[in-house]
Amino acid sequence: DVITLVMATLTLEAIKYSRGSLELLDQLALPQHTKYIPIASCDEVWHAIRDMNVRGAPAIAIAAALALAVELDARRETFTSAVEVDEFTRERFDHVYTSRPTAVNLGEARTRIQAISRALRDGNVSSAIEGVISGCEKMMEEDVASCKAIGAHGAEALLRAAGAKAGAKISVMTCCNTGSLATAGYGTALGVIRALHESGRLERAYCLETRPYNQGSRLTAYELVYEKIPGTLICDNMAAALMARGDVDAIVVGADRVAANGDFANKIGTYSLAVNAKYHSVPMFTAAPVTTLDPATATGSDIHIEERPATEVTHSLGQRIAAEGIDVWNPSFDVTPAALLAGVITEHGVIEKDVRGVFPVGEFVAKVKGGEVVQSALSGPPGFIALNCETVLDYAASKESVANVLGGAATRSAWTAKEIGDGNINFVYIVTGASPDKSVILKQGLPYVRCVGESWPLTQERVRYEAEALIQAHAFCPAHVPEVYIYDPTMAVIVMRYLEPPHIILRGGIIEGKVYPRLAEHVGEYLATTLYKSSAFAVGGAGLRRARQAFGQNEDMCELTEQVIFTEPYGKADNNHWTTPQLDDIVSEIQSDAKLKRAINALKEKFMTEGQALLHGDLHTGSLMCTESTTFAIDNEFAFYGPMGFDIGAFLANLLLAYYSQRGWAKCTGEDRGSQREWLLSAFKSTWKVFETRFLEQWNEQGVRDDHGGLSPVAHYGKDVKDSAAALEAHQQTFMRKVWTDSLGFAGAKMIRRIIGIAHVADLDKISDDAVRAQCERAALKCGRALMLEASTLNPESVIDIVQSME
Repeated sequence: DVITLVMATLTLEAIKYSRGSLELLDQLALPQHTKYIPIASCDEVWHAIRDMNVRGAPAIAIAAALALAVELDARRETFTSAVEVDEFTRERFDHVYTSRPTAVNLGEARTRIQAISRALRDGNVSSAIEGVISGCEKMMEEDVASCKAIGAHGAEALLRAAGAKAGAKISVMTCCNTGSLATAGYGTALGVIRALHESGRLERAYCLETRPYNQGSRLTAYELVYEKIPGTLICDNMAAALMARGDVDAIVVGADRVAANGDFANKIGTYSLAVNAKYHSVPMFTAAPVTTLDPATATGSDIHIEERPATEVTHSLGQRIAAEGIDVWNPSFDVTPAALLAGVITEHGVIEKDVRGVFPVGEFVAKVKGGEVVQSALSGPPGFIALNCETVLDYAASKESVANVLGGAATRSAWTAKEIGDGNINFVYIVTGASPDKSVILKQGLPYVRCVGESWPLTQERVRYEAEALIQAHAFCPAHVPEVYIYDPTMAVIVMRYLEPPHIILRGGIIEGKVYPRLAEHVGEYLATTLYKSSAFAVGGAGLRRARQAFGQNEDMCELTEQVIFTEPYGKADNNHWTTPQLDDIVSEIQSDAKLKRAINALKEKFMTEGQALLHGDLHTGSLMCTESTTFAIDNEFAFYGPMGFDIGAFLANLLLAYYSQRGWAKCTGEDRGSQREWLLSAFKSTWKVFETRFLEQWNEQGVRDDHGGLSPVAHYGKDVKDSAAALEAHQQTFMRKVWTDSLGFAGAKMIRRIIGIAHVADLDKISDDAVRAQCERAALKCGRALMLEASTLNPESVIDIVQSME
């Protein structure tokens, strides 16, 4: 029969099945003994799963289904109706499901087989029994085929991620057991390794022992030796050291459940392996059939993690190895965040991160199965509670440092809260204490994009990046960055100084026609101070490397930036939109301009590879709050270590976009915007001038460094070196010219993005007349293109000439 033919092609059998007979390989006896356990009922398979005689999410599901098939076959004469068959099927599979609820495949198998029996309950009893048994048997056949496909897709993905040249071999690490012993045959993650070996592209497989149950040493090593695949067994705590040696090109592991955002549960130890892989820049994948994908579960925090008996840790081979009386925590699984993952390998292809920086698991499953996208409810990490205008007051009262600002927890009854929002992503509250002058801003990052809702998940790690960037920027430049009172990672909350009226968002003031005479002075100072003090000029090379490592990469936000600024506007993308048909011609020109594409990719490379200083990451007129005499930078959630010109260029671009919008506002409102236009151009030039002056002043105040780690070492520019002062000045001029050129290029890219790409600026978007708006946008697009292509030849005066000539 089909099952016999399929199994005949396999070298290892975890499951032996023929109609009416089921035997499971006793994996607890491996590798010393190879013996099979006969399974005649769902009760027996429940114990085999619970006791881990059979393990691996796909194998568990198939074993459960086939046990039901065997019991149905044996009891077929006892059923008098199809309804009885349906009730028996439902009761038996519900029972088996309780043996291992973490494994999503088991739940999926229950749903699938119960649906078959339910559909047959109005027919005759014989057809119902045969239909359920056939459905169970088909699962085994499908699993083998899907594992082969996973192997093929995975081998290609790992070779690509590892940057392997044609014909080159790679070394791959894995944990637990995901081979023939964990599936109906061939395997998932180990199937990927098999496929690499079969194609001659595997140098070596490294398997972790996988404590405390040692599935790697007992089972995976057994399979590697049996199949004559070159393999090396290592202890779990040796993985990082092996990566540090450069001996690991890629990692592939299995999964027991993959949530809608790509978080996944797998054998305990997978999370620490992923953290080490991220640090060592080793791409890590999970491999699992589509049945393991669970779009109804929003994130990893919603996955139930079962705990195993303490004896698995305290005993080995039946002998106690730990002190009597010691407490034990023994979770069977852990959850690896999607941010640490390179891709999810399935039999239908590899799921990769989309423009939002998340894995679109729900969309992928819907496409494969041909149904609707399953919407999941988001709950955040353990201990997380989404706040509202009432609970935010209790939260503030529970934090002493916050309560003190508000007048003390004893005054809690007099406090009020108002939700104000800060745009697209977060929820923001003004909490006012016993008197109006006692207020704070409380900002909470929910696990999704605020303006879209739960259908667009977003990592809450962004709040940590924002908090740390704000704290550091305030330490550098307290006059222009609000103080952070607390950062609470569990609640994804930042509480900071409230910027009292008349502070408003700069962009809103500009749209209203206001002028801020000290804006350029303040922003220039902010840029010079935060960029200088977080750079190698101030902290040296070693200090910069340590700081970058400690801060992290803010991967999701950087990937989002790379997509929406440096990629999508220059080609066809669903996110792109512009004023049509008025701008169709110039957009077409931009998207077919080869020189412009070379320029944007050069800027993208700078963004991705130059970690000069800790940037704000999204410094625009919507992330500054101002009065006529004060300016504060807020909303650092895109912060990362990058090229200085990116922050400078972002702000300069917004001044120019505001400038081009003024003619449109003048036509729509009848106001004279001439003085504001002059101020915006003046602010453009003055911002750079203040930045350049203050950056060089700080450089000169610090002087040359006594060590070799800085960018003006004493060996080059010390007092005893001939012509050192002139050499240092030339060095400074060259550096500042490079930053200026970078700033103009990034400014041009920002301008184009804000007109063609996914997110526009209100300065232009709120101009109601399409024709008037398009005229302003066309001039801005032409200017942005000129800045990108001619940056190396321009100075502040010539930029102003270009800006005015484009109108």
